Amino acid sequence: MAHVRIGTRSSPMALHQAEQVAAALEALEPTVTTELIKVTTSGDQWMGDLAKLGGKGAFVREIDRNLLQGCVDLAVHCLKDIPGDVPVIEGLSFAAFLPREDIRDAVISRTGAPLAELPAGAMVGTSSVRRAAQLRLHYPHLEIKPLRGNVNTRLMRVDEGHFDAIVAAVAGLHRVNEAHRITEILPLEMMCPAIGAGIIALQCRTEDAGIRALVEQLNDAETDRHATAERAMLHALQGHCNSPIAGYASSEPNGKLTLRGKVFSLDGSQWLDSHHWGVPEEPAALGYFVGADLLRQGARRLIDSIAH
Repeated sequence: MAHVRIGTRSSPMALHQAEQVAAALEALEPTVTTELIKVTTSGDQWMGDLAKLGGKGAFVREIDRNLLQGCVDLAVHCLKDIPGDVPVIEGLSFAAFLPREDIRDAVISRTGAPLAELPAGAMVGTSSVRRAAQLRLHYPHLEIKPLRGNVNTRLMRVDEGHFDAIVAAVAGLHRVNEAHRITEILPLEMMCPAIGAGIIALQCRTEDAGIRALVEQLNDAETDRHATAERAMLHALQGHCNSPIAGYASSEPNGKLTLRGKVFSLDGSQWLDSHHWGVPEEPAALGYFVGADLLRQGARRLIDSIAH
């Protein structure tokens, strides 16, 4: 009999994800039992600029510490929250990536009007520099203001009239049963997603062969390839927490892997774009190639020009 202690953030979305993983593990083998261990992260406690908190890893580092210390056996993370410019912490490994969900971003507006129809100066809330840069590029008539908190908190701020609209992940809205609030879903050409968007990653201790063997059964091979390609690109770019970097991998009908990567200035006035294809057997090679192409176009100068 295996008892798996699952480390998770305590937000409604994180708990939904962890419960999904617990149910999947228990369905694998009748002897498996699970327990959710709620961990409050520094990212959950701090409502200011994440860059002042050290930015990267603010939503995962306490859970990872619990994992390393043996307080939990498995960590459930949104892949986009795990820093990609540095290797995974020594002693921890990815055990599985669940099938990828919707990677797009959605708008929830107070009046039900899409972004293009909001009046000049309308306030749109987001704490993501990636979203803010692309909103400023495509909707210069809007006022983009920082807004932190879990998705339920951000929806409440719209309802209270503090913001005219917010932008949130489609997948996240579905996870907390708020997809009915969506005003419009932004096309990928207009709002390129975060690296790892829509992917739930499961991490365990590298030495824990039993847990790893169990959890690996949940791994989705296609999502694994996409995650590997995207994170290789991010590693090549060596961005910081204030870097508006976006991109997504996908599989084409002929089996080829494709990766789109973009780097923006904070105001969206400058951007770089790279789109290439590779073989599915070498996702990391494709990621490094796209990252190198963006660096060749001047990504280092763009990233380093932004304070962090």
